Amino acid sequence: GLQIIFKIAGIGLLTAIITQILKQTGKDEIGTMATLAGLIIVLVMVLTQIPDLFKTISTMFDFF
Repeated sequence: GLQIIFKIAGIGLLTAIITQILKQTGKDEIGTMATLAGLIIVLVMVLTQIPDLFKTISTMFDFF
């Protein structure tokens, strides 16, 4: 649970640093691509956790 939050924060921090370095060197379009790649990675990480979330919720409330 807490591990994925730290992973997402780490990816966000790393992406922000890379983007700033690329923008300072004049490579704005590559910086934008790096930001987009970081966003996609985080989105995939979150989407893989959604089934576990539903399983936990259904176990808690005994719906299924």
